[in-house]
Amino acid sequence: YEANRVTNNLTKELAGSSTFAASTHALTICILSGSTRTSGPPRPVLSDRVTQYIESAVSKRCSNVDGIPLHDVSVIQARNSLPLLERPHFTYAPSQVPKELQDIHETLSNADAYIVITPEYNHAPCPGLLNMMNHFGSSTFSFKPSGIVSYSAGQWGGTRAAHSLRPFLSELGCIPVSAMVHVPKAMDVFDENGCVIASDSSEKDEAEERWDRYVDRMLCQLEWWGEAAKRHRDVVDPLKKSPAFSKSPSERNAPGGK
Repeated sequence: YEANRVTNNLTKELAGSSTFAASTHALTICILSGSTRTSGPPRPVLSDRVTQYIESAVSKRCSNVDGIPLHDVSVIQARNSLPLLERPHFTYAPSQVPKELQDIHETLSNADAYIVITPEYNHAPCPGLLNMMNHFGSSTFSFKPSGIVSYSAGQWGGTRAAHSLRPFLSELGCIPVSAMVHVPKAMDVFDENGCVIASDSSEKDEAEERWDRYVDRMLCQLEWWGEAAKRHRDVVDPLKKSPAFSKSPSERNAPGGK
């Protein structure tokens, strides 16, 4: 009853607003940047440009009081994190988990929402991203939303990699919002500091506004679902009715016949 009451109140509160475009509560948002590249060719390396822009876009979202940044933002880089997967986090006894693995697990577990950034390799997400996320079980990510950002040096902006990520993130339980961000020819969009590129100041303002509006759609959806999920988790522990697998993958199997 209490869970239904809180959910209904939240629905009424949001429905009474003229827009769902801004979160009213702070969220902890974790950005996962999947590329492991540090140098070319091809040049330039694009991952840092895109990641810095997305981090800045999230950090610029402010509360209504004194322009204070609203969200707590962290970035995990695949190239600086974990080796090729041998043992995932959940296979260790709690006292035996390697520190680096445990630190990343705590960052991911404490997040209310995720933004996952990937280039496109052979029509697929980059392997470094999948390797990093596969170190952790779905209970680390479950019952939280995610947003997808893809990029490429070509004209498609990594859209095929982005669509391939949707079932992967859904299986982990961090359901992706419908709006995605695709950055084609990323070397011509963002500079090495993650700023929008333009030939002069007047064009730069317009270009920044266009990109801000485009990314805002994904961020607004991420905030809406992130806030709703966070509020409901405070009332109902989702893992009570849908517990994490603790013994073997066979726990997800359908009941067998006699």
